Amino acid sequence: MNSSSFIADNWYWIVAAAASGGMLLWQQVKSGGVGGGITPAQAVQLINKQKAQVIDVCEPAEFAAVHVSGAKNVPLGQLGTGKGLPSNKAIPLVVVCAAGNRSARAVAQLKTMGYENAQSLAGGLKAWREANLPTEKA
Repeated sequence: MNSSSFIADNWYWIVAAAASGGMLLWQQVKSGGVGGGITPAQAVQLINKQKAQVIDVCEPAEFAAVHVSGAKNVPLGQLGTGKGLPSNKAIPLVVVCAAGNRSARAVAQLKTMGYENAQSLAGGLKAWREANLPTEKA
């Protein structure tokens, strides 16, 4: 049996495998990118089990309109000052923005500042709200 007859005899399985892999990749990209962070359910587990703090990197007006319940607002542009961040850099952080783009940048910055347990919420506040998790207004 040579490889060309195997491929010819099983082409439909190869197509099915490629299509399924493509759909999985598409879901990852749509939900905040490959390696785009943690899901809302994973964030809730971190908050409940490891006392993670939620850091919202939106601008103050966005934060005032709606944010994850209990989140602290540290706008992305002010992150480098460290003001509003926990002094204990070992505390897990769940970093949130509106859709997940700013929080991914914020996590990279936080890690250079020594916050190794910082993780972005994939899909941001949008994903949090779609999961029907609690929000509040300032």
